[in-house]
Amino acid sequence: MDDAELDRQNRRWVRDLAAAGPQRETTCAELYPLLLRVAHAEARRRAPVLKLDGPELEDIAHQAAADALMAVTERLDTFRGEARFTTWASKFVIFNVATRMNRHFWRRHEVPYEQEDWSKIASRFDVSPEDEAQVREFAAAISSAVEENLSDRQRLVFVATVLNGMPIDVLADELGSTHNALYKVLFDARKKLRVALVANGYLPAEAPAVRSA
Repeated sequence: MDDAELDRQNRRWVRDLAAAGPQRETTCAELYPLLLRVAHAEARRRAPVLKLDGPELEDIAHQAAADALMAVTERLDTFRGEARFTTWASKFVIFNVATRMNRHFWRRHEVPYEQEDWSKIASRFDVSPEDEAQVREFAAAISSAVEENLSDRQRLVFVATVLNGMPIDVLADELGSTHNALYKVLFDARKKLRVALVANGYLPAEAPAVRSA
C-alpha cells in the first residue's frame, strides 16, 4: 500500500467514526471484528502464563475489544496518521487485554495484595549462604522504614506493587484511583524509604552533582 492509499484509508476511518448516526454504527461494526481478532490473539498469547482458557478467555477478548472500540472513538483526535489506523487502534486492544487478564489473575490469587511478607525481599537476592544474614537484615530494614516513614496510602501502594508485584493499573482499578495518581504515591514512598535507608547506612548517599565551570 502506497502512502496516498494509506492516508486515504486513515482519513476514512477517522471521518466515518466521527460521524453521527448510521454511518458511525456501520463503521464501528466494521472495526469491531478487527479489534476482536487482535484481542483473541493477545489473550491466547498470555493465557498459558496466567492459566486462563475456555469461556473465561473468550469473555476477556470480547470485553477488551468492546472497551478498545469505545476508547478509539473517544480519542480520534489523538490519531496523528503516522501509522495504519487499525494498527493504532490495536494498541488499545492489547492494553485492555493485559489489564483484564492481570485483573483476573489477581482476583484469583491466594495472597491478598496488601499482605506483608518481607521474606520475599530476601528471596529475590541470589546470594551465597554467608551473605544470607546480611540480606535478611536489609529486608528487615526496609520493613522498619515502611512502618516508620510511610503513610497508610503509601504503605499500601508500596506493598502491593513492589513487594507483591501487583501491576499498578490493576491496583488503581481495585482502589478506584488512576495509575498516574498511584505512580505519584509510589514515587513519594520510594523517596522517603531511600532517605531512611541512607540515614541508617543501608544505602550509599547520592554523590552531589558536579557543576561545570
